[in-house]
Amino acid sequence: MSANLKYLSLGILVFQTTSLVLTMRYSRTLKEEGPRYLSSTAVVVAELLKIMACVLLVYKDSKCSLRALNRILHDEILNKPMETLKLAIPSGIYTLQNNLLYVALSNLDAATYQVTYQLKILTTALFSVSMLSKKLGVYQWLSLVILMTGVAFVQWPSDSQELDSKELSAGSQLVGLMAVLTACFSSGFAGVYFEKILKETKQSVWIRNIQLVSFSLEPSL
Repeated sequence: MSANLKYLSLGILVFQTTSLVLTMRYSRTLKEEGPRYLSSTAVVVAELLKIMACVLLVYKDSKCSLRALNRILHDEILNKPMETLKLAIPSGIYTLQNNLLYVALSNLDAATYQVTYQLKILTTALFSVSMLSKKLGVYQWLSLVILMTGVAFVQWPSDSQELDSKELSAGSQLVGLMAVLTACFSSGFAGVYFEKILKETKQSVWIRNIQLVSFSLEPSL
């Protein structure tokens, strides 16, 4: 049962990640009359939905009691200011990263973006080794080398890119590439930093996410 749930979760994650990229790309390149929505607005709405979902999950864990929910939020967030402040750094980085992803998708095609963004696996591995003292095996390092090779081949110019040059200039592609590379490094650092905090405390991941969003809303706005 647990194995089936694991593969089901993996399948849902793959579908969600792929559909998110395609939807974001379509929404940023759709040609229609009127102004396009602000990417910063989309980031703020996503953060609001995230904090609402986390509060609902904490409410469920507290046996659907508003009094228990209020006590948990007060005790775990307001009464532990130093623990809450630890999330200020990754929340700011995540805010920057989420905005950069919209910039990248506005200037790159979906396939190039999706493959290049996988470099976050490499940055996460490097930060895990340096910050969490993790040890990677030979096959893991070999996988990272293959990943870097694949990303390099994707960036290699081809004849088919001449067709896309009418829509995307070299300058805009450079902006998109720099945005996605910066997002890769910010994603790797913030993810490992967040993992380090989770391992050092007993607070639930939902409480930590509420703390995270509480800091990211201000810069997003």
